[in-house]
Amino acid sequence: MKRLQQLAFPYIVWSILMLLLPMLIVVFYSVTDSGNAITSFRFTLAHYVRFFTDPDFLIVLWRSLKIALKTTIVSILIGYPVAYFIAGNTDRVRNMLVLIITIPTWINMLVRTYAWIGILTEGGLVSMLLHALGFRNTELLYTESAVLIGMVYNFLPFVILQINTSLCKMDRSLLEASNDLGANRFQTFWRVTFPLSLPGVVSGISLVFLPAVSSFFIPKLLGGGQYFLIGNVIENQFITVGEWNFGSAIAVIMAALMMLSMYLVRHIEERNSQVSES
Repeated sequence: MKRLQQLAFPYIVWSILMLLLPMLIVVFYSVTDSGNAITSFRFTLAHYVRFFTDPDFLIVLWRSLKIALKTTIVSILIGYPVAYFIAGNTDRVRNMLVLIITIPTWINMLVRTYAWIGILTEGGLVSMLLHALGFRNTELLYTESAVLIGMVYNFLPFVILQINTSLCKMDRSLLEASNDLGANRFQTFWRVTFPLSLPGVVSGISLVFLPAVSSFFIPKLLGGGQYFLIGNVIENQFITVGEWNFGSAIAVIMAALMMLSMYLVRHIEERNSQVSES
């Protein structure tokens, strides 16, 4: 045990320096008004009050939560059938399909998002397809729809992989027992398969909602700077405006919301596991 503690010590130090310390600095800036200097400061909660009393920032926060919720719902609606199809194949086909899903994630997310600019622009692949179907004036780029498409595209693989893992771990004898008891395919899916796959669904929701609500470069590229989310506000406060204290306060607020979301996800997972065991 002592040997394991010694081996873990470098990782503990790295975590403190790279994770905990930067977060503490952000929290420090959020409760002071010293600008970029830490030699003279005074504690204040004015930055938090400013955020929650300014309707413009609350609108941006609501917009971020809304687009993250839409992204999560669309990803689940698309990802679950895909994961269900993958899990129903043989091991060889399943591994091949999982590889096809994961290969795009090997490319940098920024590059993949840039590619959608060409696809969604006027005269692009999507525009030509819609025109061929009889739709006119279908401007997609620099709209909320473009941002939603970009987010779903980037985060969808995480949903598919999580749900597929849960489905593959499922005890197949339960399906056979359900069939022996006279349940049809829909009843078997709804009462056996779907409840057992909920841990993967919940994990997929957390892996999509949390990064989507704080994303800044996807709305910046596909929204053309006209669709501002809370991540863009934080970036703007640090880089453009230079108000590090206010930007830090917004970052702390978002971190608190994410930790609350993670706690709720964890609570749901524990409750589902207890129900499954019982």
